[in-house]
Amino acid sequence: MATLLYKLGRFSFRRRWWVALVWVLLLVAAIFAASSVSGEAEEDFSMPGTESQEAFDLLEREFPQAANEGLESRIVFQAPDGESIEDHQAVIDSALNGLEDGENVTEVTDPFDENNGAMSPEGDAVFSTVTYQGNWDDITENMRDELFHAMDEARDAGLTVEASGPVAAGEGDVGQGELLGVLVAAIVLTITFGSLVAAGLPLLTALMGLFIGISGIVALGPTFGLSENTTVLATMIGMALGIDYALFIVSRYRAELIAGFSREEAIGRAAGTAGSAVVFAGATVTIALAGLTVVNVPVLTRMGLSSAATVVIAVAVALTLVPAMMGIAGKMIFGRRVRKANPDTLVPPQAPRTFFRRKDENFGTRWARGVLRRPAMVLVASVVGLGALAVPVSQLELGLPDDSTAGEETTQRRAYDMLGESFGPGFNGPLLMVLDGTTSEDPAAAADRINEELSGHDGIVSVTPPVWNDNETIATMTAFPTTGPNDPETDALVSDLRGGLAPELKAETGTQMLVTGTTAVNNDFSDVLNDALVPYLALVVGLAFLLLMIVFRSVLVPLTAALGFLLSVLGALGAVIAVFQKGWGASLLGVSETAPVISFLPIFMIGVIFGLAMDYQVFLGTRIREGYVHGEPARTAVVTGFNLNARVVTAAAIIMTSVFLGFVTASDPIVKSIGFGLAAAILLDAFIVRMTLTPAVLGLLGDRAWWLPRWLNRLLPDVDVEGASLERYLTAAGRGRTHLEKEREPVGVG
Repeated sequence: MATLLYKLGRFSFRRRWWVALVWVLLLVAAIFAASSVSGEAEEDFSMPGTESQEAFDLLEREFPQAANEGLESRIVFQAPDGESIEDHQAVIDSALNGLEDGENVTEVTDPFDENNGAMSPEGDAVFSTVTYQGNWDDITENMRDELFHAMDEARDAGLTVEASGPVAAGEGDVGQGELLGVLVAAIVLTITFGSLVAAGLPLLTALMGLFIGISGIVALGPTFGLSENTTVLATMIGMALGIDYALFIVSRYRAELIAGFSREEAIGRAAGTAGSAVVFAGATVTIALAGLTVVNVPVLTRMGLSSAATVVIAVAVALTLVPAMMGIAGKMIFGRRVRKANPDTLVPPQAPRTFFRRKDENFGTRWARGVLRRPAMVLVASVVGLGALAVPVSQLELGLPDDSTAGEETTQRRAYDMLGESFGPGFNGPLLMVLDGTTSEDPAAAADRINEELSGHDGIVSVTPPVWNDNETIATMTAFPTTGPNDPETDALVSDLRGGLAPELKAETGTQMLVTGTTAVNNDFSDVLNDALVPYLALVVGLAFLLLMIVFRSVLVPLTAALGFLLSVLGALGAVIAVFQKGWGASLLGVSETAPVISFLPIFMIGVIFGLAMDYQVFLGTRIREGYVHGEPARTAVVTGFNLNARVVTAAAIIMTSVFLGFVTASDPIVKSIGFGLAAAILLDAFIVRMTLTPAVLGLLGDRAWWLPRWLNRLLPDVDVEGASLERYLTAAGRGRTHLEKEREPVGVG
């Protein structure tokens, strides 16, 4: 593979303008396709094999009008203290009448109709449901203005008025995540390379690959249901990896120039060595993300596959466009001061001093030697520290966001609180009972019996009468719990209804009762992910162990890497729980309300962090192994590997952390928690596991770290990430390392 990538790098360098043109044309085509797409992507949130999904499928068949009724927003009106809401009926009716002819409005319910049950038991509040035609993407500013105008009209009469639903919520934003990430990346790259051109090229190529990937997702969105959340996640991963992969290639290219090779030869060697590591690292990320399909949740499958596609594009850009841009950049790959000091070659005789380099030793050398002085102490401290961060994982609660997690200043949060206070906490999370009476002798009598049982069941306040389909075999009833949707007692109620009451009633009446609704859906989603977590974790860790064993020809190094990965994920998840679930330091991140952790976050973090952790393991480990197989003592090889690659890995980790951390500025709690979780995981894995724990273990093991049974060595394929086969090929072609002393070409021309 190294030889093939060497040839590809040289080809891209020689045909740089054609390669750059092809990528520009791909970008233009992708943007054109995205701008020309008709229709909007709709979020298809389904969970095959769950009771909630079975109920939804039944409803879609038997109540198609309800399945396609569009969006709903609920307006809550509350009278001043001591007054009855009925005294303000004229004002409320006037406000709602003005909404009936609003844009995309199909229905506005009468809150004073006794059959609607829209008045609070105390008579101090009512609510009206406004139904809109269309989906989220059909919401306009005019629709919001009309809704808020009706609310203001009632407020002017002295009422407290709030609203929930998508029209009231407005558009979410992802903050300034992309801008902050790019800004920090530019600063770090400039410090790392000491050249604006060398710093700008990874940014330019990464952004080009990212725009191609995101435009493709937008273009395919309506066809495959790729929603906005899918785009945000792909942006996070595509931007971070695109910059990192380009950084590794550019850094190795500069090192080969310093070693004395011509520009074309240097880029070929960079593509063959660092490029091999990029291919392997990209493959691990892609496999981990694509592996989310085993969870069997379509929304996660789409997120994983879309993000995996952006990773593939990032790898392709690093292997072709980056070498082409190196050729276009010419002599400016080093800073003006370096070129001025070396007019004959335009290349420094050794790595130029930067923030990471002091005197004769750089940051990586000093760090590795410090770890190796007390490896046992460093190992224990690292494990204890990560273990302490992971303690909150034992108290993990999973759920999905709702209006209770919105900011206290938002109208949807205030509406949620008003409904809970006036109608009871369970009103915000009603349970929908779907009755399948197709096998019952008397469906109507069965429904009455079920209604009677539900009404007298502990934990249920009230139950609405059944609503039948056309042939009166399928009905729905709504049960209001005494507790809120995120309350553990409501979870227990759902389990009791499904596992106890439903089977008993089916045996008695012949009618099957399916339980769905907000809490039931949350439970099903969490159960699906919990059931898939262990198999997926086993798949990812097992894959990591196998791939690293192939790369490093070792048993203990992959084992250390896999266990370190588990520690970093658990530590990062513990940090997420501490902030978003327990509220420790939440205000510093703009988290206004604690809530259960997003259900899919743990499994998504495992997939993403696995791939990113393997990036750092490969880029550091291959340089360490390269020194060891060339005859260096085991501990010396660790120092050599850190001397050559620690600076690049440090810069890459800072860049990736800043990209993810930038998304904490988002208003969406899902995006905010994902950004924070991934940023924490990168910090822990890069700096604690890969750059501290791993060299400590290698120092303790010595030569035993690279032990591999002979029979296993014969079975494993040779992927040659270190480029040994490339060296043999170049030596045979007369371009080996010994050729350096014969010829050193100026690199600033051509």
